[in-house]
Amino acid sequence: MHMIQVVFLTVMVFFVIVTIHEWGHFYFAKRAGILVREFAIGFGPKLFSIKRGETRYTLRLVPAGGFVRMAGEDPELVEVQPGQTVAVRLKDDVVTRIYLDRLDDRSNVVRGEVEKIDIERAMKLDLSADGVTESYRVHPQALLITKGKETQVAPLDRQFGSKTVGQRALAIVAGPVMNFILAFVLFGVYFQMAGVPMENPDRLLIGDVVQGMPASKADIQVGDVIDSVNGVKIGGDSAKMIEMIGKSVNVPLTFNVIRDGKLHSIKITPMLDKASGVGKLGISAAAPSRSVTFTETFTFAGKAMKNMTIMIFDGFKKLVLGDFKMEDLGGPVRTAQVTSQIAEQGLTQLVSWVAVLSLYLGIFNLLPIPALDGSRLVFLGLEAVRGRPIDPNRESMVHFIGFAMLMLLMLAVTYNDILRLVRGEH
Repeated sequence: MHMIQVVFLTVMVFFVIVTIHEWGHFYFAKRAGILVREFAIGFGPKLFSIKRGETRYTLRLVPAGGFVRMAGEDPELVEVQPGQTVAVRLKDDVVTRIYLDRLDDRSNVVRGEVEKIDIERAMKLDLSADGVTESYRVHPQALLITKGKETQVAPLDRQFGSKTVGQRALAIVAGPVMNFILAFVLFGVYFQMAGVPMENPDRLLIGDVVQGMPASKADIQVGDVIDSVNGVKIGGDSAKMIEMIGKSVNVPLTFNVIRDGKLHSIKITPMLDKASGVGKLGISAAAPSRSVTFTETFTFAGKAMKNMTIMIFDGFKKLVLGDFKMEDLGGPVRTAQVTSQIAEQGLTQLVSWVAVLSLYLGIFNLLPIPALDGSRLVFLGLEAVRGRPIDPNRESMVHFIGFAMLMLLMLAVTYNDILRLVRGEH
């Protein structure tokens, strides 16, 4: 596979799993009537930005996730205070735009001093001009304009905090759920593409060739059908082949393999594996695959989800117990490196890997770690039990500290990733 294709597929993997996650938040927030100000992929400086409807869609520099910014989640950046001089544009006596700067450059506007303003509940603005006070209704989609930026007003019923606990919880949990759905679908696609090993096979294939081992230096390829070893028919008995290889340290073995319908004879010499004390070639045997039925697709996808979830939680357990080295952790750079390596193996393996990443992202986001979706669900659960919300300032501080800690961890693992690349480690 060409390098350009590998890079493109690697970028698309990140884009797909993050976009589907954020789309879950976005879709259910919109369904609840929440004003979504921004749908962002990545963090940091903007690389690309376009506004459609009420939402600005942005692509940002740091590929470490994404976010959906909803009205009312954070303190609004633009405020209008009584006594402030502004200019307003009207349509049918309803305020559609409020200008906060460069007032002399505005045309077709009414300029005056704000006496009263309520753009959350009453949606009214009292403006004093030339000693006369006029009261105007503010459109629920009116824009506040300052420093060349437009910010849509957010009536209380369009803010995140005004919705029921159930609506807010659904908007939050929808992100991880979309990752689970994507993982399930992709596992199903993988089994449709790759099939599953045959039960009681009558032949074996070369399933993998390990680089740096004797097999990698011989003309043996993944997918070759193993016919015989030193004239002994192997059939579907992998144990027989492993036993012959193990007993033949530094003794050449003749492999007869079938490739594209033709018989190839290949000599390979096993090397001593110091850990096990037996001969190794660096190959693994695989059973021939068969196609799966429509019903089996769901069954195998479900089993893959279950098995991979167990493996992910085993990894989390090691992190909690400290049963790991800092060098073992990988970040975005390492993930991109592994993704590119898997992309080179073909689309089938890449589909499986994307399913794993999507499942991991969904599970990780549900952990009760500050700044993650799981932590926000915990706060909503406490609100449901108490009958009133936690102090927004305290909750924001918890999430801020959690986000800062996650960013520090991200820097640490990225540093490890870069060192690993410099050293040429895999």
